[in-house]
Amino acid sequence: MSETQELTFAKRLKEQTTITHDSVDNLVMSVQPFSSKENYIKFLKLQSVFHKTVDHIYKDAELNKAIPELEYMARYDAVTQDLKDLGEEPYKFDKELPHETGNKAIGWLYCAESSNLGAAFLFKHAQKLEYNGEHGARHLAPHPNGRGKHWRAFVEHLNALNLTPEAEAEAIQGAQEAFAFYKVILRETFGLPEGTEAPEGMTPHRH
Repeated sequence: MSETQELTFAKRLKEQTTITHDSVDNLVMSVQPFSSKENYIKFLKLQSVFHKTVDHIYKDAELNKAIPELEYMARYDAVTQDLKDLGEEPYKFDKELPHETGNKAIGWLYCAESSNLGAAFLFKHAQKLEYNGEHGARHLAPHPNGRGKHWRAFVEHLNALNLTPEAEAEAIQGAQEAFAFYKVILRETFGLPEGTEAPEGMTPHRH
């Protein structure tokens, strides 16, 4: 128990969501989003729903005080521009989108930012389809400061929130729900049956 208490908030978030995060990564790669333009468009539509869901969190006034320039890290506009580059519109999700606030929203934010850290792998695949940071893969492009440096700064701000154990538990639950919701949208946009997971034997691409 003491070891868990010594972990930073960001490390607890990672520890408590790694299994779910890996299952998301595996499910993404199992649908081969970069095997064709058609599949890549489905992937962009998936991304557009998720980033629309978290967009208000990036714009939250209180969080922007705690995490400088958070609003500029939002990627919904970049995803919609990527779709426009390919002559497509954002996906119309026919159910009400989650609209988390408070501590749970911090978990959703962690989900969005940690997925961006691992997007270097996805960005390389998108470039093989001849999409890049100026056309078609804007939302996957690295932060101007570099992914690693940007992530380390984000983690420092997360830890500096100094949440109570109860607030941290809510944030962790929010992150788990965010990863689970991502899989729900993925199954819908790629036409998979409800509850589908990646085939066994796949390994996550994150490092």
